[in-house]
Amino acid sequence: MKFTVTIARDEDGVYIAECPAIPGCISQGKTEEEAQANIQDAIRECLAVRTEKGMPPTVTIRQVDVVV
Repeated sequence: MKFTVTIARDEDGVYIAECPAIPGCISQGKTEEEAQANIQDAIRECLAVRTEKGMPPTVTIRQVDVVV
């Protein structure tokens, strides 16, 4: 499966990775590469828990145009 993830550096220099399609699926790492590897593990775990609880694996993600 393929998922879109976001990776951003916080004020302490830690990279925070999140999978928007899976609520609460967040991880971190000292580097972008570590954060990416960690979010892959987190995605697997989150999917397993959601399946175990009978929840849908993901939520709908859409892109919208916003005029600024």
